[in-house]
Amino acid sequence: MPPTLILVRHAQAGHNALKNFTLHDPDLTELGHEQCADLRASLLENPLAQKAELIIVSPLRRTIQTAFRSVDWLMEKGIKVEADASWQENSIKPCDTGSPVDALKEEFPTVDFSKVDPVFPDKTSPAASQYHFTKKAILMRAQIALKKLYDRPEKVIIVVSHSAFLRLAVSGYWYCNADYRIFDFAPMAEPGDCFRLQQHELTKEKGGGLARSWIDPIVLGSELPEEDPDAEGNKPGRDY
Repeated sequence: MPPTLILVRHAQAGHNALKNFTLHDPDLTELGHEQCADLRASLLENPLAQKAELIIVSPLRRTIQTAFRSVDWLMEKGIKVEADASWQENSIKPCDTGSPVDALKEEFPTVDFSKVDPVFPDKTSPAASQYHFTKKAILMRAQIALKKLYDRPEKVIIVVSHSAFLRLAVSGYWYCNADYRIFDFAPMAEPGDCFRLQQHELTKEKGGGLARSWIDPIVLGSELPEEDPDAEGNKPGRDY
């Protein structure tokens, strides 16, 4: 049986607070640290989170920092933290472009970066086509990310990722900073069907585990550009 997924959006980072998308791979803000405390308390009380056997993080600093400040209690039990470039944010703005893996390894030595795509943090070259800012590439990347988890042996996996990728490509629901939603994989009608997620009523009805996110669903792929946008059109996913 495929795992249950707890999908977490990172806490507030510098680009969220300042609306400055030229900041490269920004850190969490003071408010972001406070939000992590609320997230941590909620996950500690969640029976499924208690059963998590793996933590997947987007290899950006704000997602890794969020994990370290919200599920440290799982890490202390020996639960592995694994970075996966498939879960990074959509746009190619500096705020959504990661740092070199060697620098991340030095800063976060307990995170396993061994499976990070060697092309990371490139998101624009032909070799990095999987990470291009187009609807086709982003939706395909989401399917790749979900397939990797579908085939995992763990029963519960926590993923710390980003608002626009989770909303527009993975789940079709909104995520406030440091909020989370819980999903199971939907049954497939036929082998080879797209991976789809079904949200638990607990987080669906109240708008996330902390009840801070908008309830209304959104169509997967909406707001994503069909072709590579120019500099004017290359905007991160809508934030709030």
